[in-house]
Amino acid sequence: MAHYFEIKKNKVGEFVAYFKYNSETIFWTEGYSSKASAKNAIESIQKNGPGAEVRETE
Repeated sequence: MAHYFEIKKNKVGEFVAYFKYNSETIFWTEGYSSKASAKNAIESIQKNGPGAEVRETE
């Protein structure tokens, strides 16, 4: 699969969820104190993201 989520610890020890496409980071979440919170963020993105509107700024 070309796209996936990856959970890693950042420099300050927080868990961050990264969305990657072809191994390139597209976006990432804020840092969380637990891995479970990072997993919850991923679940929220998967649940709520597909229907999100697109806004363009000029």
